[in-house]
Amino acid sequence: MNVQEGLQTIRARLTEHDADKATFHLVDAIMKRAALPAASSATAGSMLQLVRMLMRSPQASANPTVYNDLVKVESEYEQRSVEYREQVAAEEARPVPKLKKEYKKKK
Repeated sequence: MNVQEGLQTIRARLTEHDADKATFHLVDAIMKRAALPAASSATAGSMLQLVRMLMRSPQASANPTVYNDLVKVESEYEQRSVEYREQVAAEEARPVPKLKKEYKKKK
């Protein structure tokens, strides 16, 4: 996923959670850096990874409010990840009927 698009999604989530202005300043600053031509090809593995990268920034470490805002978003993405993994596991555990050929071989 493109980092800039991911940051826009995170910013929208922060808006829904009524985050602090300092958190928006952090995300906006990273978005400006991601918009530079040198960083245009930057990618992130997942939204969760991107949020965790923001949480490790010096601004988040220095300001507990910013860190807590990002923790809210992280927990939301973590919950979605758990739900998705459970859904995939349930689909894989579902029995699959055998083909007609399998039953004919047994005779």
